[in-house]
Amino acid sequence: MSGRKTQPGFTVRMTIERPATEVYQFVARPQNLPRWASGIAKSAKVRFVEPNRYGVCDHFVSVDGGAEVYVPMRVFPNGDGAEVLLTIFRRRGASDEKFGEDTQWVRRDLEALKALLED
Repeated sequence: MSGRKTQPGFTVRMTIERPATEVYQFVARPQNLPRWASGIAKSAKVRFVEPNRYGVCDHFVSVDGGAEVYVPMRVFPNGDGAEVLLTIFRRRGASDEKFGEDTQWVRRDLEALKALLED
């Protein structure tokens, strides 16, 4: 074993009334991030996993040359619409309050994505 400890995480879910394939195609394009992901700083570098047919939009974010942060994200069908799940991991040393704020930020970003795609 590597001795690495797991980190607590929280998954935010959002239902979007658009076909899952359309939602996936939108969120899997890094150039669309500024349109809905306010938590991504302009100086951040984002690297997505390869496009795939499974709705996996995992990505890695680093700011100012810092360590990459893994962000698991999935889009899958729910009837004629889509479910989007994004997991945020609690950073080491983050207080309960900070982790709660980060989780709410992700929720607001997914609400912005929903509003953008349902208009």
